[in-house]
Amino acid sequence: MVQTKKISHLSIEDLNNLIEQKILEILGDPDYGLELREDFKRELVKRLSRKSKRISHEEVIKKFG
Repeated sequence: MVQTKKISHLSIEDLNNLIEQKILEILGDPDYGLELREDFKRELVKRLSRKSKRISHEEVIKKFG
């Protein structure tokens, strides 16, 4: 027996995921087959190698708490 859910039982996140899946099924992935340019790859590697400037929530609380 196949169990189905009613929309009223879905979370907003589940509904968003379902809609996104259906759109991709119908239209396909617009980026399929595309490749990254070499200059973009180099910039990405450079950015990922830098120390993150993000500060954790805990650090903010300690500093400004």
